[in-house]
Amino acid sequence: MTLLHSARSAVRRLGLDVARYPDECPDHQVARLLSHHRVDVVLDVGAHTGHYASQLRVCGYRGRITSFEPVGELHRQLLRRAAGDPRWNTVRCALGDRPGSAVINVAGNAGASSSLLPMLDLHTEASPGSAYVRTEEVGVERLDALWPGLVAEGERAFLKLDVQGFERQVLDGAGERLADCAGLQLEMSLVPLYDGGMLHREALDWAQEEGFTLMNLLPGFTDGRTGRMYQCDAVLFRE
Repeated sequence: MTLLHSARSAVRRLGLDVARYPDECPDHQVARLLSHHRVDVVLDVGAHTGHYASQLRVCGYRGRITSFEPVGELHRQLLRRAAGDPRWNTVRCALGDRPGSAVINVAGNAGASSSLLPMLDLHTEASPGSAYVRTEEVGVERLDALWPGLVAEGERAFLKLDVQGFERQVLDGAGERLADCAGLQLEMSLVPLYDGGMLHREALDWAQEEGFTLMNLLPGFTDGRTGRMYQCDAVLFRE
């Protein structure tokens, strides 16, 4: 038995786990894909308080990041987190298929499950703390309208979406700029969690039609009562 296996067995008895770092770390796997595909800029849509971008930095990604977060308090935390990084910008808005304003539902789990869509009962049954606690009016923009100020000519962009069922609208709002994306990271629902949200089969079929190849799957929201996974992230790139 290797030292790693011995340590893993010992800590598992405490309810913890040990994995080889960085090979088995999902964040490192994403960062490695970004490096391999020569990504210059990450568009971090649904950034919450900036954990995703922070982990990319820890894992070695040094390119530019623009993080989008519409909820006021979450964006304030995001802004503080990005303040010391000159290559990390933030934008306070939601992205969708039409510009204007919308009412976002703010979730009780520190806003992590906030969405422009109604949450379905299965989600709250599996995670009662994620229930909506208030609403907030936010600005909405199309990604293709913002694109010239985000991605320079010739740069390779990676679009990450964590928008709780609103993926279809964000992708529609990207318009022809999707052709300029080298890769995507899509949070996908395996079962209906948000009313009108895009499910994994539709997302993967759409991605294949757009010329993207699935290169990694990252585990996500899982029902602690049963062990069933309800969401995961698909990481896709153009070959």
